[in-house]
Amino acid sequence: MTIPKIKSNIYCVGAKDYDRRLFDDLIPLPDGTSYNAYLVVGSEKTALIDAVDGAKFYVLQKNLKKAKVKTIDYLVSNHSEQDHSESIAKLIEIYPKAKVVTNAKGKDHLMVHLHIPEEKFIVKDDGETLSLGDKTLQFFNIPWVHWPETMMTLAQEDKIIFTCDLFGTHLAQSEVFVVDKEKTFSSAKRYYAEIMMPFRKLIRKHIKKLEGIDFEMIAPSHGPVHQDPEFIINAYKDWISDDVKNEVVIPYVSMHHSVKEMVEYLTDALSERGIVVKPFNLTVTDIGELAMALVDTATIIIGSPAVLTGAHPSAVYATFLANALRPKAKFATVIGSYGWKCQMTEQIVGMLTRIRPELLEPVVIRGKMTDEGRKALDKLAETILAKHKELKLV
Repeated sequence: MTIPKIKSNIYCVGAKDYDRRLFDDLIPLPDGTSYNAYLVVGSEKTALIDAVDGAKFYVLQKNLKKAKVKTIDYLVSNHSEQDHSESIAKLIEIYPKAKVVTNAKGKDHLMVHLHIPEEKFIVKDDGETLSLGDKTLQFFNIPWVHWPETMMTLAQEDKIIFTCDLFGTHLAQSEVFVVDKEKTFSSAKRYYAEIMMPFRKLIRKHIKKLEGIDFEMIAPSHGPVHQDPEFIINAYKDWISDDVKNEVVIPYVSMHHSVKEMVEYLTDALSERGIVVKPFNLTVTDIGELAMALVDTATIIIGSPAVLTGAHPSAVYATFLANALRPKAKFATVIGSYGWKCQMTEQIVGMLTRIRPELLEPVVIRGKMTDEGRKALDKLAETILAKHKELKLV
């Protein structure tokens, strides 16, 4: 079996993980993932750009043997998170003359997380280069995508930009390049929503930086290689913009059906007003699907019953998640039901410190739905419609 080649003397030697279903013990992986490592063979020196998760080191080692690699001079670490760097510690044992190439923050991270000795490093500043003979690597810092040390590497002569997690997708497929744009788009949006969305304003600057770099191909650290860079760049430009859609996302949990009845009534009321509604029952929801819905939504409504006067733990988690991901939603509120006392509105609203949406009047009723409750939900639907019209979404 041959090693996949993306250009002359540049090979994919990473690993596919078709069976992995959870990342960081947090993020669902419905389509597995890949850990992309790229072998760049110059006329004088050889570099490996990024490595693989430690559990898949044996695959990387097997692929390097298939590629008949006798030595590696440089181990380029674009990002020190362990799914890309863990194998570096093993590689420097196999290739003792290899130097780890990264930036100053990357060096610090790798020394702390992997205990790589200081003398093994070559530190590169933003824009600096490294010659492999007939191939030149150039390094660009893109901090907070999604760690502070992240950088990307350009193979100048081949016009390939290795962007690590930026433009990545958790998608395991046998092909090296994008073959199904619709599937890739969906997977990339999920990846962006779960990992990159909190840093969208910084990513704007990094995409602007890309405009001054000459490249024809994007090779990320997860998922397929993009031969049509504009496809993924344009998708990102949409996601990182301040533009929202005429959509309402409702993460909710219902213990005794009251909140579910409220959600169903409000969903119908909003739909009748031409608003797209995406309810997510938190007892069965894939949080990746919820994160994707948060990318574009104009309004977030948390639905919860009261538990010991506060919000249900699942609703608290959904609120924490939304706040952490920092979507560009413009409006938010709470709907729910309680038995004898309720402080969940204050609890949920107090958690939305990173989004800072305009807070709409909550609808929290005691016990089961009443006509008064329905009127309050109709009023909320009218308020949302008016707010969306102000933004010219309707």
